[in-house]
Amino acid sequence: MHILLIHQVFAALGEPGGTRHHEMARYLASQGHRVTVITGQVNYLTGERTASGWVQSETDDHGVVINRCYAYAAWHRSFFHRILSFLSFTISSFFIGLGIREVDLVWGTSPPIFQGLTAWALARLKRKPFLFEVRDLWPYFAVAVGVLQNRVLIQLARWFERFLYFGADQVVVNSPGFEDHVRERGARRVTLVPNGVDVSMFDPADEGVAFRQAHDLEDKFVVMYAGAHGMSNDLGVVIEAAERLRDKKKLAFVLIGDGKEKMALMRKTTALKLSNVYFLPPMSKNNIARALAAADACIAILKPIAAYKTTFPNKVFDYMAAGRPILLAIDGVIRSVVEEAGAGIFVRPGYPQALAGAVKILRADSDLCARMGSAGRKCALERFDRIILADKMRAVMEELIQDAHQVDT
Repeated sequence: MHILLIHQVFAALGEPGGTRHHEMARYLASQGHRVTVITGQVNYLTGERTASGWVQSETDDHGVVINRCYAYAAWHRSFFHRILSFLSFTISSFFIGLGIREVDLVWGTSPPIFQGLTAWALARLKRKPFLFEVRDLWPYFAVAVGVLQNRVLIQLARWFERFLYFGADQVVVNSPGFEDHVRERGARRVTLVPNGVDVSMFDPADEGVAFRQAHDLEDKFVVMYAGAHGMSNDLGVVIEAAERLRDKKKLAFVLIGDGKEKMALMRKTTALKLSNVYFLPPMSKNNIARALAAADACIAILKPIAAYKTTFPNKVFDYMAAGRPILLAIDGVIRSVVEEAGAGIFVRPGYPQALAGAVKILRADSDLCARMGSAGRKCALERFDRIILADKMRAVMEELIQDAHQVDT
């Protein structure tokens, strides 16, 4: 089968950002399928251009064809500029997609939800099935966190969301917490293919010696966060926890990534005169694996709002695969996974004193860290290995194409 993926913030393995789709695309290609990706030219985490011109094409070492087409670059400037970026990609990706021939299925993914319109339109014009993958409940999350407040825009966004759910031949969600939401808004055929991780990329026995040496982290208990530094990530709580533990010698909080809030977080750290917080730039998945090897414990955190109880954050599965205990400041479905596996400590979201207390528990008990890390690794291997999940996605796609052929005949 030939799969056309429309994904503005697609990140290849050598780039910062989530690599779920590149890993899945490579697996599909290894099984003999063709995968063509249309993505933007701006990296979501860094805001930097990765290509120029109307479109640039490349083929990776597995045969996945990646077309990087024009998108307005200044999306970190404001909500308005972000919308301009999304709309520019929606238009450019549509025209590039018209030229992709012999497609069997169009795969759209959200966020950003606007690219779903491109995928829907191309699927209908090509008379092929439309698979819509939901990785974020937009506009539900945007309204809950306060990013989207205009009543008219909210109503338009909700109509658009329902249109895509109902218009999709297949909806795939990456968290069990999303299933009821999409069904209640019109999705007719829903399958769960959860977030996961390429477990083979991580070596739990690696102690990250080179990384520690390079960043002056030798002989320190390293608490690491790797991911976006945005409004939703609530990293101010991490800074406040670090302030409460400033008197603890040989303890370091390492924050890897980028985003709209990073400069404000750095200013806050400077104002508090904290020497136990380290900010590092975003890294590719390959380099993240090496960084996590240097961690003693890892943080997953989101703002304490009910909407985020539905999420399955990718970083949690990376931490599990790395064999590191998790400090989980997120309630809901992901809490159930971590606690059932025995892979970490749940921390009440929004409470720096609770996070500081959990750090002290792990710092004082290396055996507990080892047990939790081992349990998380075992869970990742058994339930969330990317190969298992990619094969499930392949089966969903093949069934969808087969059903479409039967209808045509």
